[in-house]
Amino acid sequence: MQRYFLPPEQFHQTTQTVTIEGDDAHHLARVMRAEVGDKVICSNGIDREVLVRLTELDKGCVTAEIVEELSMDAEAAVQVWIAQSLPKGDKMETIIQKGTEIGAARFLPFLSERTIVQYDAKKEAKRTERWQKIAKEAAEQAHRNRVPQVESVYTWKQLMQRAKEADIAWICYEKEDGQQLKPAIQQAQAAGQLTAGKQVLIAVGPEGGFTEQEIAQAEAAGFRSVSLGARILRTETAAMVGLTCLFYETGEMGG
Repeated sequence: MQRYFLPPEQFHQTTQTVTIEGDDAHHLARVMRAEVGDKVICSNGIDREVLVRLTELDKGCVTAEIVEELSMDAEAAVQVWIAQSLPKGDKMETIIQKGTEIGAARFLPFLSERTIVQYDAKKEAKRTERWQKIAKEAAEQAHRNRVPQVESVYTWKQLMQRAKEADIAWICYEKEDGQQLKPAIQQAQAAGQLTAGKQVLIAVGPEGGFTEQEIAQAEAAGFRSVSLGARILRTETAAMVGLTCLFYETGEMGG
């Protein structure tokens, strides 16, 4: 069943209806060719999700009556933030799309010493808007209850400060020959750091990885460096592996 995330103001309590507008209305009426009487799910992305029946369709606005209040239970107990050094090309779009499908709660793009892409601050608003749209569409496809937040691009120094807000922060380092991710997760579980509501940050470097100096700075800021195994992963693969391992070990993926 189709799912749409709508602003809270498009839920009308007095009439028990919702209005679906803009691109969502066009998608529903023209792309999906929905008809009056069809049912879809609408969520405000915060605390309400409803089953609705379409009553009026137009390419600019669709009206629907609320049929049933639904439970919101598709989110992971642990909130995982993916901090990703900006990769080349459209890799960030892939990371946001797949990370959203798996269950990431937030994306923190950042710049590091070996970032290859030429970052243009003037284009940041448009870029972030596109990334947020990708997260919304992926959340709808995956039947998420909430849309992950894609934050503005951080400098390395800003990321070090932001990470202090997480309950635990891991930084993936291909040269780390001590702590593997799985035992790190198990230790965090034993210490009660992965209970419901906890926030975990996983930082992934660019194509060239992190420098030794960056790892030292991250550890000084409270990060714990971890390895994802003996094989060297592409930057767009590393975040997904880390996220999947964490959710498997915490029982979110049948583990």
